[in-house]
Amino acid sequence: MTLRPGSLSFLIIAITAFGTPGLTYAQAGPKQVTVYIDSVMAADTNEGTDPRLAPMGKKLQGLFGFSTYSLIGHNEGQTECGKMIAFTLPGGKILHVQPRAIDGDMIAMEIVLFDGTRPLMTTDLKLKNNGTLIVGGPRYEQGMMIISIGASTGGSHPMQAQVGTPAQANTR
Repeated sequence: MTLRPGSLSFLIIAITAFGTPGLTYAQAGPKQVTVYIDSVMAADTNEGTDPRLAPMGKKLQGLFGFSTYSLIGHNEGQTECGKMIAFTLPGGKILHVQPRAIDGDMIAMEIVLFDGTRPLMTTDLKLKNNGTLIVGGPRYEQGMMIISIGASTGGSHPMQAQVGTPAQANTR
């Protein structure tokens, strides 16, 4: 392949404008991400919504249609982009969250939900900074467990339940 005089400058402009495939987004040093996890039991027992779930109660009812929502666990932890953080959830579930990159107001993450050592769900996504992803399942006798996953780069808390002290999370 021969390069014409203008083609090298085009290549440099293209790399500058669009980045290079396979590289993470440019960041100034390691970026801290705080991850918030709420575990909610949803059922049709007509007991209403746990008051600690007030910030997201209407959203839960609109998405799932159960008559009862109870907060059964709240975890939070901090990690750097590129480092996985693990959370132990009720019912023997384990949730791995790995922030991959921060692009403007978006946090790219990989999420893996395990039942013991067996993976139940794996997904890559981009979540708006201070945003929340709500995952329904697995099913239980009277309903299901719902997992709310939030992430923040600035220390401000996404719209999630607030309970006691945060649980310990593991990072690698």
